[in-house]
Amino acid sequence: MEKVYPVIETKRLILREVTLEDAGDMFKYLSDTDVVKPMGLDPFETVNDVWDEIKWYESIFEKGSGIRWGITLKDSGKVIGSCGFLNMVTKHHRAEIGYELSKDHWGKGIASEALEAVVMYGYRHFHLERIEALIEPDNHPSQKLVEKQGFRREGLLRHYEFTRGKFDDLYMYSLLKEDLNGISF
Repeated sequence: MEKVYPVIETKRLILREVTLEDAGDMFKYLSDTDVVKPMGLDPFETVNDVWDEIKWYESIFEKGSGIRWGITLKDSGKVIGSCGFLNMVTKHHRAEIGYELSKDHWGKGIASEALEAVVMYGYRHFHLERIEALIEPDNHPSQKLVEKQGFRREGLLRHYEFTRGKFDDLYMYSLLKEDLNGISF
């Protein structure tokens, strides 16, 4: 039986499955160093690189190890970023959250709106207990974003990843279901 890709709607956004037809829109932000560097990636050089990314989104969804939604503005339908879960461990009811947004849309509350919607979806539909965010120490905007959502910094993971030819330290943030007092699931 084929799984149905869920769609999430917020006040300004529709979060949906990305397709190969979205590759051109995605290339605009995935080829931007400022957008991909905090993800531990080099800027994408071709649309083929984006196709590989889309295929990865498909594979984590099919395996049940994650899901990545394309962030679109309701008025345009163009993909301007993505947000979702990876490294889902259903046995332990936890997942890591990741996101990126086109620089043209920074500072408008879009990442916050998408992140909040995805977090709530994770608690309600995937029955998560813990959501983690791994963030580079120099990525202050991302740290502020997750802290605003209620995530707590747990500590520094030293030399946690090897990306772009070097070892990176990452802060571990978490949000537990019980941290969201008063919200019913």
